[in-house]
Amino acid sequence: MEKNDKELSIELSLERLELIVSKMESGEVSLEKSLVLFEEGMNLIRECQGDLKKAEQRIEHLINDSGKLKGSEESS
Repeated sequence: MEKNDKELSIELSLERLELIVSKMESGEVSLEKSLVLFEEGMNLIRECQGDLKKAEQRIEHLINDSGKLKGSEESS
């Protein structure tokens, strides 16, 4: 999956989560349907958290590499 596809995936997941919350808050869905929606929402949350954690680690890695580059430039 390309970066843009992954970003799009996160955006779509968040949109789907908003829809799930709206449906559940409406009170118009059955208990069984609410449970199915809740489970789907929890799965989407886990996926998004994983994606965000990976992005955070990547950012930290880039920042650390940037600091190492600065340090090596100062010693030159």
